[in-house]
Amino acid sequence: MTAREAAATLTPEMRRDFAVVVPAFNEAPMVPDLIQGLKGVFQEYQLDGEVLLVDDGSTDGTGDLAEREGEGWRNFRVLRHRTNLGKTEALVTAAGATERKYLVLFDADLQHLPEEIPRFLAKLQEGWDMVTGRKIGDYQKPLVSGIYNSLSRRIFNVPVSDLNSMKAFRREVLQELPLRHDWHRFFVVLAHARGYSVSEIDIRLHPRRAGVSKYSGRFRIVVGLMDLLSVWFLLLFSRKPLLLFGFTGSVLILLGLAVGVVAFYLRFMHGLGFRPFLYLVILLETVGVILVGVGLMAEMIAQLHHEVDTLRRRLR
Repeated sequence: MTAREAAATLTPEMRRDFAVVVPAFNEAPMVPDLIQGLKGVFQEYQLDGEVLLVDDGSTDGTGDLAEREGEGWRNFRVLRHRTNLGKTEALVTAAGATERKYLVLFDADLQHLPEEIPRFLAKLQEGWDMVTGRKIGDYQKPLVSGIYNSLSRRIFNVPVSDLNSMKAFRREVLQELPLRHDWHRFFVVLAHARGYSVSEIDIRLHPRRAGVSKYSGRFRIVVGLMDLLSVWFLLLFSRKPLLLFGFTGSVLILLGLAVGVVAFYLRFMHGLGFRPFLYLVILLETVGVILVGVGLMAEMIAQLHHEVDTLRRRLR
């Protein structure tokens, strides 16, 4: 479905009840084309939502330039962070600054064109809670992205093939999720785990016109893998932490008892005293009991978290 065909299907409510969120860090070279492109799409397809550009602590005047370029456009606002906090924090800031029902996460580098916005809105209008983009075109990091997406699909069983692309979703989804720094990459995973419906559409990937990528370097691969492990642990064991700590502790306790029986047998049946066996028994039993205790305390924390989360939902 083309942008024009998608726009033709939009209801008056959908045309106005959305906000485009644009995190921007040192993207001054892109700002004129970005705002001109967004304004053109709003006018061409008769959209009346908001555009929230979040200046994420830029040092090149991105925020000031954006305000000048967007002057007089009533649909446009600039939000600011004093320091560079990250894409996740920019998304949360924008969500807290609008009452619109739907949010569209759009990158400032224009590797996806503003013409994709009506297509995402039309897909949301079908009833999906979240829509992600599946990148088509030349990609600078196909191997890293492919491995990351493949691991995520296998571990989290999400029904989409590209987790780190343009997205559109109900604002209520973001309000319910515990997003930490850089966890925008796992937004789809966390939403799907909460029972929200997810779909995807193909979107064209274009070369960056100016500036440099903010997500490059080998260290980011390590950070991404550690975040993936953290999210996996959160989803698997946060509700029942005793499954991990209690099971592991119980295994160590039983293993310590088995080693103790062997040591007892060798000492009193064959007269063979082997002091390292004693130390091993003490170590296994001590660590095992500690892990079981940690698991029990974690269960109490999980129960408190559940009660607070339930109260927070009721208050909202």
